[in-house]
Amino acid sequence: MLRTHTCNELTKTQIGQQVTLAWWVSNRRDHGGIIFIDLRDRYGLTQIVFDPEDDKTAWEEANTLRSEFVIQATWIVRARPEWQENKNLKSWEIEIIIKNLIILSRSKTPPFELDEYAEVANEEIRYKHRYIDLRRKAVLDNVMYRSKFLNFTRNWFAHHEFLEVQTPLFTVSSPEGARDYLIPSRVNPGKFYALPQAPQQYKQLLMVGGIDKYFQIAPCFRDEDPRADRHACEFYQIDCEMSFVDEEDVFGVVESYIREAVKELSDKTVFEDTFFRMSHEEALENYGSDKPDLRFGMKFVDLTDIFAESAFGVFKSVYDTGGVIKAIKLENQSMSRKDIDELTQVAIRAWAKGLAYIIYDKEEGPKSPILKFFSEAETKEMEARLEPKTGDIIFFSASDFEKAVSILSVVRLALRDKFNLADQKKLAFCWIIDFPMFEQDLATGKIDFCHNPFSMPRGWLEAFEREDYLTIKANQYDLSCNGFEILSGSIRNYDVASLVKAFEVVGRSAEEVKTKFGAMYEAFQYGVPPHGGFAIGMDRWMMILKDEDNIREVYAFPKSGRAQDMMMGAPSLVDKEQLDELFIDIKPFDL
Repeated sequence: MLRTHTCNELTKTQIGQQVTLAWWVSNRRDHGGIIFIDLRDRYGLTQIVFDPEDDKTAWEEANTLRSEFVIQATWIVRARPEWQENKNLKSWEIEIIIKNLIILSRSKTPPFELDEYAEVANEEIRYKHRYIDLRRKAVLDNVMYRSKFLNFTRNWFAHHEFLEVQTPLFTVSSPEGARDYLIPSRVNPGKFYALPQAPQQYKQLLMVGGIDKYFQIAPCFRDEDPRADRHACEFYQIDCEMSFVDEEDVFGVVESYIREAVKELSDKTVFEDTFFRMSHEEALENYGSDKPDLRFGMKFVDLTDIFAESAFGVFKSVYDTGGVIKAIKLENQSMSRKDIDELTQVAIRAWAKGLAYIIYDKEEGPKSPILKFFSEAETKEMEARLEPKTGDIIFFSASDFEKAVSILSVVRLALRDKFNLADQKKLAFCWIIDFPMFEQDLATGKIDFCHNPFSMPRGWLEAFEREDYLTIKANQYDLSCNGFEILSGSIRNYDVASLVKAFEVVGRSAEEVKTKFGAMYEAFQYGVPPHGGFAIGMDRWMMILKDEDNIREVYAFPKSGRAQDMMMGAPSLVDKEQLDELFIDIKPFDL
């Protein structure tokens, strides 16, 4: 047996016993000829003492040890001298009298320090040597947390009678919103599989097949640019579908799961013990985002009508061209000229031309370069709506609606971060409902799906009798948490005629629907139960629970910010022979 115990198992109850441990040398210290080795495994640290008077041979061997050597040590456990106790270690009460030491594997000097107090290495270096990075406590903790999360989630849904069904990874390419990852078929030359962007069609077909409560920890593949809250290439979602449900049924399942998950897997609590709700339109009007962070205030206030006849040219021009003027109030905070300039740059990076403001100074009263353009009536009405007090600051955004609210949302979040306005121990959930079914590209005039193309329009087939398709609302819902979208779902469009009509609106014919979604088109003609579901972005949800700033930190083997597997060297070029088998030629390209 290479080891009899792990590091965290050793306590004073083993004093006098012979034990064997095996793992890494965390560090080595030489104190006046006595060598101290901290042995580290994933369970903790144990101190080993090598005294030449106890065993000269073992001491000489220990003198050659370096960090990350793998060793096996057999010893007698003894009580640690009182003055040497280290209560930061679980094994603080004991230490070791060494009897036998074997070096199982030697190590080169690691490319970065593994001590939890050391400066964290560059991400690309860490990911290139991820097998070493996994030894760091912070990384290992996340791997262990993910395992606990997965076990809890599977057990929860199984307990609530959901059947776990694994759906195929090689499927057909279909227009579902993002770019597909394509896989050439050797057996069927010239044809391609696609990795699923989500199991959307499969889970709806399971409903047709009579699996009325389905779930899966589903891998999803989308060729999208990575960002801090979106992992490159693949991600995982808690995928669910249910028959004979409406929106309230779905919300009930989700809220029950999340409340229990928060209690079991986190030290956080649900903000105001509430799952808030607001329409997509309300969310944009009041927070400039369809995933608002509700842990703090600063709700938008509309001032557009006040400045219909304003002498301030910027506001007057925006009003005349059909734009909006909105403002937020930062309460009882102090900002220097430098702070204002930095915040202005934040707004400019969000495509603002500048950032208008009014500071309600404790000594000088209201201060702003734009106040001189306001009439007394305008100022009075603006203050009646915003109710500023001494120490407050008002910020304005004026442009077309989409741009104005987007800029003010960025400013709001920047102020949140600067002044720590959001309680990190709270999770603020909000259901966003009544999404538009369709949206229009202003440049081309083309209408496309705003969200999931399989969502049921509110009003069903009759909804398409409207002249303006952009007014149709979808039975679509998202769940936001602390400014992130963590769930998306809908009550599905299970009627063939309605489904075909929805795709006709975006310029796709009935024949194309049959081609691209042939299985669903055919299946929906054999008795379909009404159904709906959701998908929780599992990795993003874990990122929030673990207070990580980057989603890559919750993966054991993450892709880099450039969508590369730095450790394995993927993506990579392949041999011409492999390409020939697939009947593929590579066009010339510049790296």
